[in-house]
Amino acid sequence: MKNSIPRYTFHKNKYGSELLIDVVELKYVKKFLAASPVHTLTYYDITFITEGEGSFSIDNRTYEAFPQDVFFSKAGEIRNWDTHHISNGYALIFEDEFLSSLFRDSMFVRHLAFFKPGKSAKLHLSDELYTRVLQVLHNIKMEIDSYKQNDVHVLRALLYEVLMLLERAYQKAVLNEEITTDKEINNIHIDRFIHLVGAHLKEQHSVQFYADKLCITPNYLNEIITSVMGLSAKRYIQNQVIDEAKKLLAYTDVPISDIAFELHFSTVSYFIRCFRQHTGETPLLFRKKYKP
Repeated sequence: MKNSIPRYTFHKNKYGSELLIDVVELKYVKKFLAASPVHTLTYYDITFITEGEGSFSIDNRTYEAFPQDVFFSKAGEIRNWDTHHISNGYALIFEDEFLSSLFRDSMFVRHLAFFKPGKSAKLHLSDELYTRVLQVLHNIKMEIDSYKQNDVHVLRALLYEVLMLLERAYQKAVLNEEITTDKEINNIHIDRFIHLVGAHLKEQHSVQFYADKLCITPNYLNEIITSVMGLSAKRYIQNQVIDEAKKLLAYTDVPISDIAFELHFSTVSYFIRCFRQHTGETPLLFRKKYKP
């Protein structure tokens, strides 16, 4: 697609042999975002703010960033942060398989509370935790600088320590503040459904497709989605498709007709009608209001 959002992939051989984890300073990252701060990643990123204040957007949510704030983003999410006012910090980046190969659990990272769909992507660290986590990041960087091929066990242990410290803090600081009726997505079918929709939403909009992938009936899929999320499987798919359309409208110059084609709507007019039903405004009006 022309005028697409810049996508950054993991530099696996930056240190010679393949390594799927890194810690980089934000002041170093900034130079890659000089042309356009809007971008997307193909890996997990945990950003720690150490200096400066400014906005930090992940997909369609914008947060205010301050020192000791942490932001969590997953592959494919659209990011946009204020490179002029956020002076420095650290980005802890890693590929899913770096840990999943250790635990033999491909879902380990996705099950962390701060990486689950719909959760807040921001966490503010206490002074004590902030100091402790920065020390672990420093240790990770030291291990990377002296890295030898296949010697990843200490790095995995250090990454696991950071994730568990953040998970505990997130559970306490964020999840406890949410509405008690917000039900946890803990059903294996629901977790896989969410992942499949994220992977196929541009081409597949039918409940039948996802039910077949899960080897269950569409009725059962609707039943479990409704019981946990409070909306039908069809509505969830539609919401994700419209959210994708919002990203393309807000962060690219791609013509509306091309967006309709990219998202597999039968006609442009049908796309406009669906978008207006979901948002209350046309794609053109949405773009005028929300494009940075």
